[in-house]
Amino acid sequence: MTKATHCAVLTGDLIKSRQSDTAAVDKTFDVLRHAAQAFGATWDIDLRFTRYRGDGWQIVLTKPGLLLDAALYFVARLKAGQTQIATRISIGVGASDTLGTRDLSDATGPAFFVSGDHLAQMGRNRVLCVAGQGIGVEQTAIIDLAEWIATGWTATQAEAVAIHLEGQLTRHEDIAETLGVTRQAVQSRLAGAGLSYFDNALYAMRNHNYASDETT
Repeated sequence: MTKATHCAVLTGDLIKSRQSDTAAVDKTFDVLRHAAQAFGATWDIDLRFTRYRGDGWQIVLTKPGLLLDAALYFVARLKAGQTQIATRISIGVGASDTLGTRDLSDATGPAFFVSGDHLAQMGRNRVLCVAGQGIGVEQTAIIDLAEWIATGWTATQAEAVAIHLEGQLTRHEDIAETLGVTRQAVQSRLAGAGLSYFDNALYAMRNHNYASDETT
């Protein structure tokens, strides 16, 4: 695939996958794969979802400003899917030398290195982390708080959040119709998920200059 000069790479692995049966692991990857397709369709980008090393996966965002949107969306989709298996996600920002041929298995570049290295260094109780070009204390703090909030979502809250983040349905009435619940139920779920408190964070992350030299 043609070269990309700047991107965000999300590298993940399933938590306690070795304690789960093959069917549960495969179901989790189905949810992740469908999430990548849906998120890509929303933002008109190819995330090139790739599974590797049995319980690992990776996507690339050629629009790095969407890294918080993507992280929240993948966490939400897994919770909504009730797979019983969570994932860690390490986000690396920077240049890519190549996005690979058929998938990301042969992709390479600083963004991929940063993402993979920080996944290996993540603490056992962490779910999200971010590092790389243009990432400072502000972006790190946002991701830390996003992790704290998102990991507390219930399945029904996560389902409403995921639909909202897809951006196709913006009115609570439309989300309610899709879920087969009342508008009040949707409002309650989104409020309980703290979604309105993400508005400024999502805006800030989407519009941040990731091409700057600031790193952590």
